[in-house]
This record gives sequence, C-alpha cells and structure tokens, in this order.
Amino acid sequence: MGKPTGFLEHGRELPQKIDPAERIKNNKEFVLNEEFGDKINTQASRCMDCGVPFCHNGCPIGNIIPEFNDAVYRDSWEEAWNILSTTNNFPEFTGRVCPAPCESACVLGINQDPITICNIEKTIVETAYREGYAKPKTPRTRTGKTVAIIGSGPAGLAAAEQLNSAGHHVTVFERDEKVGGLLRFGIPDFKLSMEVIDRKINLMAEAGVEFKVNQHIGVDVNAQQLRQEFDVVLLTGGSTVPRDLPVPGRELNGVYFAMQFLAQNNRRANNMDLKGEEIHAAGKHVVVIGGGDTGSDCVGTSNRHGAASVTQVEIMPIPPEKRPANMPWPQYPMILRTSTSHEEGVDRHWNILTKEFIGNDKGEVTGLRIADIVWEEAKPGERPNFKEVEGSERVIPCDMAFLAMGFLHPEPTGVLAQLDIALDERGNVATQDFQTNQAGVFAAGDMRTGQSLVVRCINEGRECARAVDQYLMGNTNLEAKADSLMLSA
Repeated sequence: MGKPTGFLEHGRELPQKIDPAERIKNNKEFVLNEEFGDKINTQASRCMDCGVPFCHNGCPIGNIIPEFNDAVYRDSWEEAWNILSTTNNFPEFTGRVCPAPCESACVLGINQDPITICNIEKTIVETAYREGYAKPKTPRTRTGKTVAIIGSGPAGLAAAEQLNSAGHHVTVFERDEKVGGLLRFGIPDFKLSMEVIDRKINLMAEAGVEFKVNQHIGVDVNAQQLRQEFDVVLLTGGSTVPRDLPVPGRELNGVYFAMQFLAQNNRRANNMDLKGEEIHAAGKHVVVIGGGDTGSDCVGTSNRHGAASVTQVEIMPIPPEKRPANMPWPQYPMILRTSTSHEEGVDRHWNILTKEFIGNDKGEVTGLRIADIVWEEAKPGERPNFKEVEGSERVIPCDMAFLAMGFLHPEPTGVLAQLDIALDERGNVATQDFQTNQAGVFAAGDMRTGQSLVVRCINEGRECARAVDQYLMGNTNLEAKADSLMLSA
C-alpha cells in the first residue's frame, strides 16, 4: 500500500453534515462530501494492506477494496474507478445507502475504527462522473438474443447493464412512470436523490438498454406475451407485500403502510403525481411501528413535514451498543444504530407491544394502546416468547401511524400467476441457479430471496446475468464475484 503506517497516524473521519435543524427544511442530500477535500486521501491511507482482506468477504458484491483505497491515496482516481466499477454497477447508490457490512469486516476494526469504505466509494464515483470516467458500457457486438426484465430496482438494473454489456438486447419494464423501483420510490430523496438515479439510467440508455415505463406486466400486459416475444424473461419485481398489523382499529383513517408514505413524499418532492390520498404529517403526532431502516426513513420524512411529535416503537429488545460476544468480528453485528433521521428528533422505545389503534367518531386514529413486554429465553429449536408487563398498558397520542415492519414476499397475482411460477414455502419465487420452474424464465433479487439490502440485490442481478448469459450462449464471460480474490489477496 502507499502508506503502510497510515492506520497508525490517522483516525477515522467522515464529512460534516448540514445541521439537523436546517436540513429538515427540505428533501435534499445533506452530507458535505465536496468539502472533505484531501481528507479522503488520508482516510484511504488508513487501509492496512492486511494479509487477508476480510472486507472482500464482508461486501456482498466482493468489491476489491484495498486496491481502490490505495489508488485513492495515490490520487489515481481513474484507476480507482476502474477497480470499483469492475464489481459494482451502482456505487452511487451503495455509497449513499449501504449499511457497509464491509466496514464491519475490516481487519482494522478489530481494535480501532474501521476504514471509511462507503464514503471512499461514494467519492470515487462522484469523481468519475465529474471527470468523465463514468461512461456507457456499450457492447462491441450484438448477439441477437433478447431479454425482458420485469422490474427496475437494483437487481433488475444490475442484470440489465451486465446483459447489455454482453451484447444482448435488453428491455426493462417498469410499472411506474419512472425507472428505479424502490430506489426511486422507497428511499427518501435526502438519502438518494432522483438526479443521482437519472444520471445512471441515462448512461444505461446510451449503452443500449431500452426502458419501458407505465408497463405493469401482469396487469397492463399479459406476461405470456413477453415469453413469446423474448428469448428470456427475468423477474426482478421485488418483495412488495408488506407485513401488516392485525390489531383492533387497523382500519382507521391515518394508519398507513410505510411505503405509501415514503413513495408519495418522493413524488411530492419531485413534482410528480401523488397517486392517491394525500398523506402528510404536518402537525400530527406520528407513531412509526418498526425499528429498521424503513422506520427510520419515516422518522426523517415526518420531521421534514413538520410533525408535532415523532415516536418510534419496536417490539424487539434494544440492541447492545457494542459488538456482542455471539457476533464476533468479522460478522455484521446487530448493534444499536442511530441514523441521521434519528439525529433529527424522535422518541424511540423498544420492547413495545402494539395492542390497539384508538379512534374517534369520524373514524380517524387518535391514539395507540401499547404495553411493555419482557422476552423469555428461547428453548433450543423454538422461537422466543414474550410476556406483557403487568400494569404497563397505556395509550399514547397518535394522529398518524406508519407500519414499517418489513415485507413478506412478492405479489403472487399478476405476472407470477400468469406465468404459473412456483413459489417456495415463504412465498418467494423458487429457483435453481436463478431459473424458475418455467423454461427461459429467471428470477433475482428480493423476489427470489425475500427482502434484503440494495447491495445484495446488485449481487443478485449480476450473478443472475451470468446464469442468463450461460443459458443463452452456452458460456459466459461476464465478471463473477471476486471470490478468488478473497482467498488469494
């Protein structure tokens, strides 16, 4: 590496962020990366040139991290971009929204703060766009083979770029009016702006990927028609059926699934059709049910609306602040994480059972009946149980509630029903090497695995593209995940 003693000389440092009181006044990104300057080279110098770079294994797409860190330290930005773009189709997305399992696996993280891998990745891709290194991946020749991809989230987009670069004619179908799936309509603009998404989509279109929007396959277009028109159909529609909360009062006005709220706010922020009843948290006592990233996004969005108060409740116990003994390095630990949205203001509670939504005579939610619980130690092979704490039941103010408890599986109707696609026991698409039970029909991403991270979906799309290319051509030259580098580096 360029500076073997860098990790001894410098500590971990990240760019400053706009003050919470100011940034909640709009939906713009607020990390001041451009003002970080030469500090990014210093942060890259902390990479240790360790004997076995466990960050490779921690990264679901196998990013070649020490090598691009070294290039950044040496100010060799085009080299850094070439290394990064070999394994990651969308570092502009992962550099903003990935929870960085690579950093949890960083060898330096055993006894110091890990390398700022995510921010280095984001800086590389932004430099690549600014300097013109990011270019369309246009194939030299075309194979004449055609692929229809249903769904334009990270898995579908990754597969599209890979298969197009292999020379196949790729058409991506999206049911909404713009491409991106949950990247566009699920992740708030203040984390990932639509301009960043559009910038990449434009490059893909220049390279030859065809995008068709307002095409709800299985509703507007029969999926069997695509099977007749294309050599391969790839299903990447995501896991879109949300987990509900079947308690009394669930039907009251003011109780919504999180994605209803988040998708509409992104539409509002970009002057798009809201599509349905307006959901706005201004002046409301908001309760977010669910303690994950989606719940955090609801918190940040509610604060930007000017909510009177924001409370977040989670049924599970509060995670430990430090890595627990049962999640040793290099595992990704389940620890207490405070997001930028939490920094903006929220009252967080754990071990909370939601028992009932309370309403008025107008059918509007006005309160939430909750109780404290205590979890019992699970018996071997069984799920843990909990007990309600006697006398803890109470009603808290709630004018608006958002259910952010995750997703169950893809929608079983529409395209899956029309193609007679077999499902597994969890309701996801059943596959063998990404192939479904129907010849020439593949699946990737959350639709196949259940809900996951953006970075895992990118890997799904890339690996599925290799399987599709192999199916079409009898072999494939598309890049595999860098597993060999994990062993040989």
